[in-house]
Parts: sequence; structure tokens; C-alpha cells
Amino acid sequence: MLFNSISFLAFFPLVTVIYYLLPHRWRWLHLLLASCVFYMFFVPAYILILLITILIDYFAGIWIENTTGPKKRWYLWISIISTCLVLFVFKYYNFFIDNFNGLANLIGWNYSLTSLAIILPIGLSFHTFQSLSYVIEVYRGKQKAEKNFGIYSLYVMYYPQLVAGPIERPQNLLHQFRKEQKFKFANFFRGLRLMVYGFFLKLVVADRLAIYVNAVYNNSDQHGGATLALATAFFAFQIYADFAGYSSIAIGASRMMGIKLMTNFRRPYLSASVAEFWRRWHISLSTWFRDYLYISLGGNRVSSVFRRQFNLMITFLVSGFWHGANWTYVVWGGLNGVYLNVASALGLRASFGNALRPLKVLGVFVLICVTWIYFRAESIAQANAIGLKILQLEGPLFIPSDPEIFVYCVFSIAFLLSMEIGYESFYQKRRIRINVQRFANLLMLTLTLMIMLIGVFDGGQFIYFQF
Repeated sequence: MLFNSISFLAFFPLVTVIYYLLPHRWRWLHLLLASCVFYMFFVPAYILILLITILIDYFAGIWIENTTGPKKRWYLWISIISTCLVLFVFKYYNFFIDNFNGLANLIGWNYSLTSLAIILPIGLSFHTFQSLSYVIEVYRGKQKAEKNFGIYSLYVMYYPQLVAGPIERPQNLLHQFRKEQKFKFANFFRGLRLMVYGFFLKLVVADRLAIYVNAVYNNSDQHGGATLALATAFFAFQIYADFAGYSSIAIGASRMMGIKLMTNFRRPYLSASVAEFWRRWHISLSTWFRDYLYISLGGNRVSSVFRRQFNLMITFLVSGFWHGANWTYVVWGGLNGVYLNVASALGLRASFGNALRPLKVLGVFVLICVTWIYFRAESIAQANAIGLKILQLEGPLFIPSDPEIFVYCVFSIAFLLSMEIGYESFYQKRRIRINVQRFANLLMLTLTLMIMLIGVFDGGQFIYFQF
């Protein structure tokens, strides 16, 4: 079920009202059933795949907790390999088959393997990582194994963040399902504001920008460098608004039931270094890779500089591959790894509160936009061609036949940036005194009117659903 659908507008209030009407002991079951319905709106049969992952890691957690010695590590690896195997079959099998067949043809080997006619289940990468975080935390002794199969199933399937995060940790989420949540107006209005902001990001910013970005990138060979550069900058805000919008709706929907999810974005395009950008962008995923891959490889505790750079590079290459079964995502991750390693080698750091910060923010945005070319392009060849054209900056700027599209794109970005700069530079640092509640209500009313007047209501699914 899409957040930006009529079905969700009926589903969400009904689920929330019933949640508060039910006795506490039945609420977890209500949320589990609601999550099943939510997920089955996509491809109903694929809930069986989710059940396989849940069964594997539920029993693995119990076995890991009740075992000592080498067998404990074996149970961990059985869980990791089994869970990742499900992800591999549906997301990466055809990718490897296609590459194998291509290599076979290249060397003249007259043999090919058959691809599978399967569709990637929605959000498979997200709930796979959430499930893995549970068994790893149980193995590390930081989380007790959950004995209630229903509660554990809800941890993996909790509908607000099931298909696109935030990727939660068991320490934060599991205990909240057992805590009796009383209705509080503070939670209700806080959640409502977050949801309105999320819908604004999706319907007014992301889906407006998508019209221009798709028109240019789907016909990149017909456009010059100036147009491609603008479309890339628009895509940077499109993917941010699309993904941050989903996260905001998810966090808000959960908060209205008293359940707190972690912050997933913190104004990333105001970063003065690439390292700062990754502390602000997709926080639940970047911290997941930091805690479970980077640190496991040795992190920055190793004595060798080369080894530290290697650990960082591997982490970002795997992160890129996690996003999609295409070499473009690997290049995207590799470029971010290169940026961070170069910055570390040169001793570059983000400095705060100085006159050069705006220039650094602009420089980081340009560097990140270079990586977005590979993220958005269909192939490395297309991305390289787009990059070369942008360097030349030739050709007239493409303006759609309906100029309102272009005007709305520029306006939505300007409005978004004004809010984020205002929050970061003034409100967060308490440089202005305002009635917070009154201002928040006024902003929510303004965003609601913008959604109704210029929102795109047929924009389709969120970008990160494909991952």
C-alpha cells in the first residue's frame, strides 16, 4: 500500500483509532494484522517470503541466546547466510546470471544460464537488514531473544517502516510494542505535523521534480550539458524529498500511536563535508553499515592507514550494491568512498560558523550531484556520457512546453531550502524567539494548502521501494 494513495487515507485512521480502542494486550496483534494487510496490497504471495525470513531469524535468535562456544557463532552465520540467500535470489541472482552470460560471450564460451522470471518483493532489502540487526544484537549480548513469535514478527513487519525504513534496531523498537501507549495530544499533533511535512516533500517537491528529471534523463542523448546539469540538481532534491518524505510519514504515523522511530534525515544538503553529509543522510542505513560492517572489519581501530581506507571503501561499495543490482550503484558507492578517503588523507574537516561554510556546502552539493548521475542513470555508459556533456555545458536549457512545471520545480526547491536553512540557522540555534506551537500550526496549514493546490496525486510509488 502506498502512503500517497486513497487506500492509505482510509487504512491509517482506521488502524490508529482501533489501536487506541483495543485493550493493550491485543494491540500488538492488531498492528501485526494491519501490517500484513498493508504489505499484501502489493503482491500478496510475497508475504510468504517475509515469513521465511521471520522464521529463520526468530529461531536463530533463541538458539544463539541459549548456546555458548563455537556453535553460537555457527548459528549466527547460518542465520546471516540464510537470510541473505533470500535477498540474493530475488534481488541479485539475475544480475549475476546476466554478467556471467556476458562474460561467457566475451570469451567465446557458447553456454548461458537461464534467468528467473521473478519480481523483487517490495522493501526486501530493508526488512532483511532489520532482521539481521536483531540476530547480531542477540549474538553480541545487547538484546534478549524475543520469545513471543508474534511480537518478533511485528518488529520485522511494522507497517509504517516496513518497505522503506527507517531500519530500526531491536533495542529501540521491540520494548515499545509491550509498553502501553496512552493517547496524548502531543504525540498526535507531532505525528500529524510530520506526516503533513512528509506528504509535502513527496507530492509537492519530489513528484513535481520527477516530471522534469524523467523527461531529461529518459532522453539524455537529446539534451545538452546545461539541461543535464539542472536535471541532476533537480534529481538530488527529488530523491531527498521522496525518501525523506516517506521517512517523515512513517515516523509521524508511528508517533501518533506513541511509538517512536529513529530520525532518518537531518537536512543533508546543508553539510560542509561529505562525512557530515553521511551523518545526515539515510541515518538508519549509514549507521547500520557502520555498526555491522565497518566496525566488524576493524573500522578505524586498525593501525594501518591503508586498512582504514580499505574498510571504508568496502563499506561504501557494499552499500552501493545494497541499493540495486546494477554496476551504476556500485560506482555510486565507490565515489562516496573515494571522497571520504581523499578527505581523510588530506585532513579535510567541516568547520562550523565561519564565512567559508556556504562555499563548502555548495562544493559538497556538487560532489554529491556527481554521484547522483550514476545513481539515476540506467547504465555506466549513459552516466559517463551525461557527465561529459555536463562538463561542456553546451546546448540551450530545456523548458517544458508547460512552463508551470519548471516554475513549480524551482519554487518547491526554494521553499524547501528556506525552511531547512531557517531551521538550521535560526530556530535550532535559538537566534529568534517565536511561539513554537503557533508557528508549527501555521506552517502545517501552509504546507497543507500547498499539497492541495500544487501537489501531484498520480506520482506513483516512492523511489526507494525498488530497493
